[in-house]
Amino acid sequence: MVGTQRFRDRTDAGARLAVELREREIDADIALAIPRGGLPLGRAVADELEIPLDIVVAKKIGAPGNPEYAIGAVASDGSTWRNEDAIGRTDSDEAYFQRRREEEAESARQKADRYRGDRDAPDLTGKTVVVVDDGVATGSTVMACLKTLNETDADRIVLAVPVGPPESIAALEDEADEVVCLETPRGFMGVGQFYERFGQVSDEEAMAYLDQ
Repeated sequence: MVGTQRFRDRTDAGARLAVELREREIDADIALAIPRGGLPLGRAVADELEIPLDIVVAKKIGAPGNPEYAIGAVASDGSTWRNEDAIGRTDSDEAYFQRRREEEAESARQKADRYRGDRDAPDLTGKTVVVVDDGVATGSTVMACLKTLNETDADRIVLAVPVGPPESIAALEDEADEVVCLETPRGFMGVGQFYERFGQVSDEEAMAYLDQ
């Protein structure tokens, strides 16, 4: 981690992302944060750039017996990313994948509805959208979010994250028009190692950022 900056907390990371977005002269129309951890950063980005904040939701599809090992991800609209290499290294078959995909898609839909309440999903037609999360590990959830946004009429999709391993960031560059990542360390063990404070964000806390 020599030469790699650490962030005080998610709000600090979001503020630094906003500075980088300004320096790159990215004229964003809306920020979409990935709940839960992305919302503190999304709030900081939206406030600094004076743009609305909303959400984009996806859920990881975990391997049999190892739910933390992502073999794919699915967004709230059903857009799916498959990690074929990971699938091949596990005991998952197509029936398992599809069953978990349906379950996680429904979970993502429910989460999006709960977070938005009575608010409609934003119209992204012709807009430059900045997708914000607190960091990337495998990139599975972010990949599913980008895939669903690529099916909209948004004009430009920009991914903004503080940190991620080089190989994951490179893969995500194929799905976004631009990727802004402040740190791409090779000694990457997990997103939390690059934060001084990286506690869990509750649903209640995350949703509060949407109401500010």
